Amino acid sequence: MPKEFYTERDIEDMVKCGTTTLELNDNVVLTELAYERAQRLGMQLIALHDPPPAAPVRPYIAKEVVNAQTSPALAAPSLLVDLRQRIHASVMAKMGTQVDPVLLDAIIDRVVDTLGRK
Repeated sequence: MPKEFYTERDIEDMVKCGTTTLELNDNVVLTELAYERAQRLGMQLIALHDPPPAAPVRPYIAKEVVNAQTSPALAAPSLLVDLRQRIHASVMAKMGTQVDPVLLDAIIDRVVDTLGRK
């Protein structure tokens, strides 16, 4: 049986048409935004499984990237500076003028600053 995918737009349309419940099963898939919209609009989601759909893995915004106890070398400030410079140079070599260097540095700082946190 094919799966049915619902987006937040589908949920809005269903609520506008008077649908107040949606039965979730193995063949019904809600995007994360659809799930959130259904909750905000008061739609009752009847599921065979309790947990809501999981958010996608986003390692670039994860709180803990590397554990300093297992990789203490990454916590050394001089190594982090070198890492920032190597990443910056690599991205600039590949992307050239397509990327804003200031924005790139902000992104690199955000990611590198998470290294070693527990």
